[in-house]
Amino acid sequence: MTNNYDRLESITKELLQLIGEDVNREGLIKTPTRVAKAWDYFSQGYRTKIDDVINNAIFSENCKDMIVVRDIEFFSLCEHHMIPFFGRAHVGYLPNGKIIGLSKIPRIVDMFSRRLQVQERLTDEIAYTIQEILEAIGVAVVMEGRHLCMQMRGVEKQNSLASTSAMLGQFRKSAETRAEFLSIISK
Repeated sequence: MTNNYDRLESITKELLQLIGEDVNREGLIKTPTRVAKAWDYFSQGYRTKIDDVINNAIFSENCKDMIVVRDIEFFSLCEHHMIPFFGRAHVGYLPNGKIIGLSKIPRIVDMFSRRLQVQERLTDEIAYTIQEILEAIGVAVVMEGRHLCMQMRGVEKQNSLASTSAMLGQFRKSAETRAEFLSIISK
């Protein structure tokens, strides 16, 4: 994105003018530069490779029990309105001879969150990526998000919360496994 900074600044300046702002007033002079930097950060997931995120932190381990990382804060941008949505992700998996460094799970959430998204696809991308890299017996992802496109505009429901889930492998097949995961994340 670095090569596009000048273009992003120009587009931002034009947008400000289109909505009737004075781009030369004190509070807006550096806004185009700030916006370009912000978009570089918001969209870094497009330029992030999963191998760089994992960084060789997959380990052989004979662990048979569920591993859960919950309450992972995330933010993303709605692809329909380019307005933020944010919330918490809960990720669990049943190992199949391999585990991943715990910090890598929030990093995977960040990688997919820092793109234009819909929460439904975001949830699936996290689950299927973890399933693919670990060849896990099962993966579960539940995401709860507040969508500013629903709170600031449209239906204007400030207390609405969207929940999505992806249950793969044993989490889909076994109600007992799924219930254990849901119990852990509800504490």
